[in-house]
Amino acid sequence: MAEIKADTTSDYNVLVPQPGVPDAKPPKPKRVASLDIFRGLTVALMILVDDAGGEWPMIGHAPWNGCNLADFVMPFFLFIVGMAIPLALKRIPNRRLAVTKVLVRTLKLLFWGLLLQGGFSHAPDELTYGVDMRHIRWCGILQRIALAYLVVALVEIFTKSTQAEDLESTQLSIFKLYYWHWLVGACILIIYMALLYGIYVPDWKFTVHNPDSINNGKTFTVACGVRGKLDPPCNAVGYIDREVLGINHMYKRPAWRRSEACNDNSPYEGPFRTNAPSWCYAHFEPEGILSSISAIISTIIGLHFGHVLVNMQGHPSRLKHWLFMGLALLVSGIILHFTHAIPLNKQLYTLSYVCVTSGAAALVFSAFYIMVDIWGFKYLFLPFKWIGMNAMLVYVMAAEGIFAAFINGWYYDSPHNTLVYWIQKHIFIEVWHSKRVGILLYVIFAEILFWAVVAGVLHQLGIYWKL
Repeated sequence: MAEIKADTTSDYNVLVPQPGVPDAKPPKPKRVASLDIFRGLTVALMILVDDAGGEWPMIGHAPWNGCNLADFVMPFFLFIVGMAIPLALKRIPNRRLAVTKVLVRTLKLLFWGLLLQGGFSHAPDELTYGVDMRHIRWCGILQRIALAYLVVALVEIFTKSTQAEDLESTQLSIFKLYYWHWLVGACILIIYMALLYGIYVPDWKFTVHNPDSINNGKTFTVACGVRGKLDPPCNAVGYIDREVLGINHMYKRPAWRRSEACNDNSPYEGPFRTNAPSWCYAHFEPEGILSSISAIISTIIGLHFGHVLVNMQGHPSRLKHWLFMGLALLVSGIILHFTHAIPLNKQLYTLSYVCVTSGAAALVFSAFYIMVDIWGFKYLFLPFKWIGMNAMLVYVMAAEGIFAAFINGWYYDSPHNTLVYWIQKHIFIEVWHSKRVGILLYVIFAEILFWAVVAGVLHQLGIYWKL
C-alpha cells in the first residue's frame, strides 16, 4: 500500500488524491508540491528578468502598454498568495488567533519591503547602505503583497463559510459558497475604475534630484489638465501617488524610461532623446496606491482557486474548474486589450492586465498540477520546489542581491575586481564571446541553479525562512 506522509514544515496541506491508493484508510494530507513548484518558478523568473532583462529587454518589463515576461511575476506572486490563504487558515479554527497571525505576517512583509526596496540597501553593486528619509521609497513588491494578503486574508477569516467542504455536485456551488469574496472583488474593481477614469489630473511640476544628470536641480512642468487618460504623464495612478506619497518617494527608474518617446535605444536602456518630453525625467511608482488596490483582485482570484483545491476532492472536477476559468480570464483580457477598450498595462494594473496574468497563472498552475500531483513527475521540477519552499531566502539573497553584495564587498584593488565580476567575465562572457549570452547563462547557472541547490540542502536540513 502506498503511504502518504504529512510534511510538518508546510504552511498549507491538503488532501491530494493519489492513484493506486486504496480508500479503506483515509490518507493523511500532504503538501501540494505543484504550488511550491509554481512559487519557485516565479522567484526564478524574478531573478531572470531582473538580472538579465537589461541585456534581453524582451523579457524585461514593457515600457508602458503591453505584457512581457517580467510583467507576469508580480501577478503570479499575488495569485500564489491567494491560493495559499485558505490552505493555511483552514488549520486555524480560532478567529482571533488567525487575525493575529495575519497581522504579524503583514507587518513582517512591510518591514522587509521597506528595508530591501525603500533605499536602505544599495545591493549588489554599491558598497554602501543607508537612506535619506526625504527620498525613501514607501512602496514596493513586498509592500504590495502585504496589502493584498491583509485584505484578502481578513475577508477570508470574517466571511468563512460553515458549509460542508464537498462540492462535487456542481461547479457553480463554489461561487455560491464564497460569494462574499466576489462581492469584495467587485467593489474593489468599481472603486479602481471610478478613480482611474474619473479623477481630474492637473498640470504638475517636479525637480530633478540626480547628481549624475545635467538636469540636476532643474524643475520641469508637465501639462495635463485631463480626465480618464492612461498615458504615462497624465494618468490617475501617478497623480494619486504624487499627491499622497510625494514624487521624491516614488520609484526613480520607471520602465517608461526605455520607451521610444524617451529613449534613443528603446527598448534598451540608454540616453534620453534630445527632445524627450519632460515626464521622461520624472519618477513613477509601479507598485503605487491605486494600482495596488487593483492588484488585490489578482489575490482574490488566487483565493478562489485555493478554495477549489480545498473543497473539490477529485482531480477532474478541480482541473475542469481551473482550466475553464483560466481560459475565460485569458480570453477576456486579450479581447479588452486588442479592442483598445482597456490596454494591458502593468504600471497601472489595468483590468485587462489582471485578466490576462491571472488566466496565465491559472493555466501554468494547472499544468504543474497535472504533471506533478497527478502524473508524479515531481523530480523533474525539484529545483523549483526547493526554491519555492524557501522562497523568502532566495528572494532576499538572490533577487534583491544581498548575497552578491556581500561577495562584492571582498575585492582586490578595485571594487569592480570581485569574484562575481570575475565569474561573469571569464566563465561566461568570454567563453561565449557575447555579453548578452554570457549574462543570461550566468543568471541561469550561477544564480538560479546555485540557489536551488542551496535551498535543496537547507530543505534536507529542515531549515526554512518563513514570515
